[in-house]
Amino acid sequence: MNVLDQLTENKINIKDLSKEELTDILNSKGKDVNKLMNLANTDYTPNKTITFSKNVFIPITEICKNDCGYCNFKKTQEDKDAIILKKPEEILKTLKDSEKYSCKEALFTFGENADEEDIVKSRLNDLGYDKMVDYTYDFCKSTLENTNLLPHTNCGNMSYKEMKKLKEVNVSMGLMLENSSKRLMKTIAHKKSPGKLPKTRIKTITNAGKLKIPYTTGILIGIGETKEEIVESLLEIKKIQEKYGHIQEIIIQNFTPAPNMEMANYPEPSLLDMVRTVSLAKLMFNDVSIQVPPNLNYETAQIFLLSGADDWGGVSPLTHDYVNKTSPWPTLDHLNEITKDAGYQLKERLAVYDKYINKEYLSSLPYEKAVKEQNIINKTNNIN
Repeated sequence: MNVLDQLTENKINIKDLSKEELTDILNSKGKDVNKLMNLANTDYTPNKTITFSKNVFIPITEICKNDCGYCNFKKTQEDKDAIILKKPEEILKTLKDSEKYSCKEALFTFGENADEEDIVKSRLNDLGYDKMVDYTYDFCKSTLENTNLLPHTNCGNMSYKEMKKLKEVNVSMGLMLENSSKRLMKTIAHKKSPGKLPKTRIKTITNAGKLKIPYTTGILIGIGETKEEIVESLLEIKKIQEKYGHIQEIIIQNFTPAPNMEMANYPEPSLLDMVRTVSLAKLMFNDVSIQVPPNLNYETAQIFLLSGADDWGGVSPLTHDYVNKTSPWPTLDHLNEITKDAGYQLKERLAVYDKYINKEYLSSLPYEKAVKEQNIINKTNNIN
């Protein structure tokens, strides 16, 4: 009897499996893949609901100190259309526009340590700031005070002190681990990206746990990693989650090549690789939402619902995905159709999950706004 059969018959627990046994699951073939999908789908998708967050995606700057081989976000100051630094009035205008679409999440993204670049530093100085974290604090606070949206900041590695400051004005934050392998730092994927050093990212995710910040993280599939390194990455996240319990969702994201990126000619991960990884992640994290971006898997998205995924992530009716510019969002009507067709009900959520809407995880202003917006969403979901 193999490991999957033992799991199915409750003769062993997923927590008791070794790294080697988990890797064997990632190498499942034939009928064993069906067993894996069924196990993840049947036992762990709660209440037959699939969640999503209606967001507005606002890149504050596209300048970044990293230069990943698969990046489709970073620009340099030589790029004529580069966002060097959005001004407060530009941010507020986009937020107000998004209110017309009933968006609830303000997703703020920017390149890592962008304020180390002279051009960004100069623009910050023009606005009266020295550091990006101080500027971020102010526009997140303005978001809470002047709109119906809830800030979620994703800006790369930050110090404990910086994250503590931003917790006061964010309902959640995020950073992709991507992979815990130091070996990848020598490959085309990460050799020019000091911020992708695994121990640095692990420290940031851990500090978020110490600060009790509702958090999003995840792994990137198809950038040259091995099956063993995928398992090691999931185990690293698992170790942090077991200690702090602050991770609300884990993204399983597939590499998608695009023109002009250094890895433009590299192959995407296979559908089977994604299915096995999504299913294994759900088995390992049965109390955490597993998210697969629908715009990166437009034709195959439903398969992941049958593999244990229970969240579509943020989807914007107004702005495009600046990280994956060649992959447009599905419409909310389409998302609802494919979710229902797979046998599930689509449910809107906030940028912070229900179980974290309390004063232990949220500072006073984000908490007050989250409670208010949650009541509105509950009424909308009940109507639908």
